[in-house]
Amino acid sequence: MSEAPRANVVELTVSELSAALKRTVEDIYGHVRVRGEISGFRGPHSSGHCYFALKDDGARLEAVIWKGVFGRLRFKPQEGLEVIATGKLTTYPGSSKYQIVIEALEPAGVGALMALLEERKKKLAAEGLFDPSRKQLLPWLPEVIGVVTSPTGAVIRDILHRLSDRFPRRVLVWPVRVQGDGAAEQVAAAIRGFNALSAHGPIPRPDLLIVARGGGSLEDLWAFNEEIVVRAAAESMIPLISAVGHETDVTLIDFAADRRAPTPTAAAEMAVPVRAELMVRVDGLARRTFAAWQRCLEERRVELRAAARALPGAAELLALPRQRLDGATGALPRALRASTHSHFRRYAVISSRLTLGVLRGQLHHARQRGMIAGDRLRHCTLTQLTRSRDRFIVLDARLATSLRANAEAYRARIAREHERVARLFERAHRAVGITCQRYGARIGHAGQLLEALSYRAVLARGFALVRDAHDQPLHAAAAIAPGARLSLEFADGRVSATATDAEKPPQTAKSAAPPRRGRDNSQGDLF
Repeated sequence: MSEAPRANVVELTVSELSAALKRTVEDIYGHVRVRGEISGFRGPHSSGHCYFALKDDGARLEAVIWKGVFGRLRFKPQEGLEVIATGKLTTYPGSSKYQIVIEALEPAGVGALMALLEERKKKLAAEGLFDPSRKQLLPWLPEVIGVVTSPTGAVIRDILHRLSDRFPRRVLVWPVRVQGDGAAEQVAAAIRGFNALSAHGPIPRPDLLIVARGGGSLEDLWAFNEEIVVRAAAESMIPLISAVGHETDVTLIDFAADRRAPTPTAAAEMAVPVRAELMVRVDGLARRTFAAWQRCLEERRVELRAAARALPGAAELLALPRQRLDGATGALPRALRASTHSHFRRYAVISSRLTLGVLRGQLHHARQRGMIAGDRLRHCTLTQLTRSRDRFIVLDARLATSLRANAEAYRARIAREHERVARLFERAHRAVGITCQRYGARIGHAGQLLEALSYRAVLARGFALVRDAHDQPLHAAAAIAPGARLSLEFADGRVSATATDAEKPPQTAKSAAPPRRGRDNSQGDLF
């Protein structure tokens, strides 16, 4: 008796049972929010999907993030991070387990955010992005200042107002989102975009960058803790001031920036000095410089007067040189005679060596050198002529080859142009024929239309055309006088006629009598 009910139970296959369970779980639960710790996360799979588990003290739930969703996540999953996952609960028939398909992921609380922030800070610091040796000095008075912030907030107005009060400078604003999805990517793109500008382009390259945002919670300022923003700030070749949040707010971009400002207004104060103070300082320096110049000039004047009093007179200075000049003047005639005698003796020695045999030997040697030079010149000339002749022969052969090649090329080109002209002639001939056919068809259609509209077709249907003595067509009987000569044109010829009497036209509606209900005898009988 217990086997009969079991015999009536419907038999299900494993696939059918798994599909029924899948539908039941999805219909009952649908989208859920689950809080748990990420376990078993090893990064995206080769397919781009992520597989891991969410666990707490007493249970474990398998989780999967598809490739498209993972690319849009603001917070990426990390091992050991406590998160709140939003997704759809379903089953995986291949292993008889249920799982959650995550569509959104967020940290479980401020504690998790701070843990993630500290971990990211240690990672970036280990890479040297926060090293003080990487930081640049701010320009003393930048010509152009680039500001990366929201164009609709109060931050940009505070910066512009503070700059105008202290020292007006040209400001370039790169509008970005400072909160929410895509804010980190826009801020990083703005920093890199300012660095990519050319110094002499239509948009000048800024001398200083300010990344600014107003105060907010840790979640609101999280875009400035993203790695992409920190790396962009560290890679910036333009000095950068971080002015994110209030004085108590700290983000990772503050460590990578060259200077950190507690507020956006303080960033504007760091960027430029006070012009009025500079003017006062310059005036003071100018007065001090002028006073120092006057004191130095007076000291030099006193020193010059003291030196002038200590100098000897001109007679005392020139006495010794004048005495040496007198001694040299007295010794000059004897020195001239001694120099002349020495040169005469040298001339005599040289002239005794210069004999006729020496001159003949030198002339013979000169003649031999001339003959040798002439032989070498003739040999060089013949060699040069031979080389030039060989070169001209080679050039002549190359020129002949080039002329033949050019001639063949021009013949081939002329043949191609001839074929092209022939093809164009054939196309023109066909086009002219087609055009003539089209115009012939249009003329035929016009002739048919003319025949259809001609009055002769009307005459062929039994009508006649009445003309007067001047061969002008008549359109009304009132235009024909009694005894007038008429010409009646039929389809097969003309006939002359004379008008005897013209019938009066019927009276108009205004002069006619009012209609009667009875029979009108003037209308005639149709029967």
